[in-house]
Amino acid sequence: DCGLAAEQLKNNPRHKAYLEGVSLHQLKKLYSLLKGHLGGESLAESLDKFQQEETIDPEEDMNKLDDKELAKRKSIMDELFEKNRKKKDDPDFIYDIEVEFPQDEHLESCGWDVESGEEI
Repeated sequence: DCGLAAEQLKNNPRHKAYLEGVSLHQLKKLYSLLKGHLGGESLAESLDKFQQEETIDPEEDMNKLDDKELAKRKSIMDELFEKNRKKKDDPDFIYDIEVEFPQDEHLESCGWDVESGEEI
């Protein structure tokens, strides 16, 4: 596993001083590229494969994933959330944002929110 190898390398006391400024994500990517190279893949193929592993497909049915793959997807989503999250200390942080949504467009109704006479 590239993630485990990257963590071991980063936490190794012999290498800690040299890898202080290198993020864990960069080390995972390096291990992934090395693994692809040893498997006979070109650099472009390895980069594409890594990019696919690190992005979330919105059309993917995550109910069909096993626990390990689901945990990996959740980790990717958590990292993306933290990266995009606005914190109180950010210069462009606004506490109370009010947004007006246009009402002139035709609103579509959904079947799940329509009450029916049927009891569940």
